Amino acid sequence: MPCRVAYIDPRSLASGAPTNHPFFNPDRLLIAHSLFESAGLLDGSLVFEPPLSEEKDLLRFHDDAYVDFVKSANKLGLTYLDNGDTPVFESVYENSSKRVGGALKLVSIVLEGDVDHGFHMGGGLHHAHPDRASGFCVFNDVGVCISKLKEMGLKRLAYVDIDAHHGDGVHYGFYEDPGVLNIDFHEDGRYLFPGSGHTDEIGDGAARGFKVNVPLLPDSSDRSFLYAFNELVPPLIRAFEPEFILFQCGGDSHKGDPLTGLSLTTRSYHAASKMLHELAHELSEGRIVAFGGGGYNIPNVARCWAVVFSNLLGLEPKNALPAEWVEEVKFRLNVDPGHHLLDPEVGGAENSSAYERAKAVVSEIKGMVFPILGIRHD
Repeated sequence: MPCRVAYIDPRSLASGAPTNHPFFNPDRLLIAHSLFESAGLLDGSLVFEPPLSEEKDLLRFHDDAYVDFVKSANKLGLTYLDNGDTPVFESVYENSSKRVGGALKLVSIVLEGDVDHGFHMGGGLHHAHPDRASGFCVFNDVGVCISKLKEMGLKRLAYVDIDAHHGDGVHYGFYEDPGVLNIDFHEDGRYLFPGSGHTDEIGDGAARGFKVNVPLLPDSSDRSFLYAFNELVPPLIRAFEPEFILFQCGGDSHKGDPLTGLSLTTRSYHAASKMLHELAHELSEGRIVAFGGGGYNIPNVARCWAVVFSNLLGLEPKNALPAEWVEEVKFRLNVDPGHHLLDPEVGGAENSSAYERAKAVVSEIKGMVFPILGIRHD
């Protein structure tokens, strides 16, 4: 059945951003938005401009000294907010505040029941910590949203992250909070920034067992990812019974990403988003908001996000890419994006030990976490 989806128009987030930066490159958002438009995905959707967040909202997750630091970065003549990943540019505070404002807009209207779901391709900045920027992320919009929803009285929130990088800002930001179930699939931290997200990091105190990390070896393909996702996500989500699901669907887990080493196809994004959409309707009154996160092969990221958005709409993704979008990508990026939304086959190049490692990780997680949550397993 078709669903009502709210969407944050990302074009103002692309304006004024540095063109030579992997994340802030305006084409990441503009090309994806163009695909959504030309494929008709926005027809009937509620489209909103991202509003500036209020400083009090930023302070739900971030330290006031850090917020002041970002506001004054230009006056201080800084080039980066961190050690060389997250740049300072003229509108860095406003741009980052809008990303949070867009996220808050979506969770609010979904919670109020005005729409079923939300999609924010400019959100998902999961590396930002309360006191610092990290990994292209200035303000952690997901962390702010979780804090806001908790303050509004929600007791159980599920955060599922399939970006290739471990979402350390969210993970550690709520590491002792049993009201947040965090399930994070990522390339093993031994091979990729930020180097965290190991299987034994399952939370502290009352939150022990509510933080689940699924590190995958480089070259892991759909086979490894989908095995782990299907074995872990449905039982964990059903045992937790979340009132709201937040989904970070970073496109950098797709094969061919220039900054990461996983080898998923759009079929993994299709299966994961379809499953979470169904679980949201089953357990959370349909409440789910998806955040774009990372991804640096621009046409592939656009296709991954279009698949996720199609599933939120309750529609089977149309496989044929719009001809005008294909020509636009060729003209603007000088690359051929192909002609299909869904990659032709599940799988791809995979390290010979990747699948066995995925099975071992799943077994380890089941042994540590499932008993705590009262989940039976073999």
